[in-house]
Amino acid sequence: MPELPEVEVVKKSLESTITNLTIKSVQINASSLRYKVNKKDLNQIIGLKIKDIKRRSKYLLIFFEDKKKELVMMVHLGMTGKFFITKNKYKEKTSFYYKLNEKKDKKHNHVIFFFKNKIKLIYNDVRKFGFIKVELTKKIRENKHLKILGPEPLTDEFDYKYFKISLKKRKKVIKDLLMDQKFVSGLGNIYANEILFFSGIHPFRKVEHLKNKEIKRIIQNTKKILKKAIILGGSSIKNFSSASGKSGTFQQFFAVYGKEGENCSNSDCNNKIKKTVLSNRSSFFCPKCQK
Repeated sequence: MPELPEVEVVKKSLESTITNLTIKSVQINASSLRYKVNKKDLNQIIGLKIKDIKRRSKYLLIFFEDKKKELVMMVHLGMTGKFFITKNKYKEKTSFYYKLNEKKDKKHNHVIFFFKNKIKLIYNDVRKFGFIKVELTKKIRENKHLKILGPEPLTDEFDYKYFKISLKKRKKVIKDLLMDQKFVSGLGNIYANEILFFSGIHPFRKVEHLKNKEIKRIIQNTKKILKKAIILGGSSIKNFSSASGKSGTFQQFFAVYGKEGENCSNSDCNNKIKKTVLSNRSSFFCPKCQK
């Protein structure tokens, strides 16, 4: 599933390509996504200009100019959702954590947004776990998906004071806490594993046993790793084989994720990375370096 860095990469790409463009029409090829695509709602954005694109956690928010009622389209990519942008016959992807395959992609093009000059924005989703909704901008903060979210990890709000206070309300192991969207938004399995490795903390550590210096390390590494991942275009999904058009992607720098049986990357460690299951998710760690 795309996590915060991957969604941020998509957001930046959309920002640079479709901002200030006006939607001429919308074509729904398949409405059975995670939630049924509402044709009436999508028809509301026809004729509107895109004025801004933002990200909240793993959600994309596309805002439109409208003097009568301001609207926002919320998109969640689910497990395999992605956007393609085409101009004439030229297709480009909006992030490079997956490959393009014209023949295989076409049957999963579920919603197409048409702009002027033959530009199209295509929502493609193999497993159909993503969704597209249209909301009133003034009500977006109260949206059921967004109102429960914790702070963005790259903001000043996610700091030592917030972390420390939040621990009083929770009795979890640290990996589960990092993946709790009510605690901090946007983190998933990949980045939680990497953050804990670089912080030297075992994924099964109880949060009430964390020392102050360990909390500070987690916060520091969370921000550092996410920033690096965004610069490198995020991490691959399972069928990734090359970063077409880009050199260097974050999966090439994984220290533990997917590294079961490989040597620990710390030069003074001779242990191998282990894999276990925590809350039905694979957890990777070094038994020597993470305590």
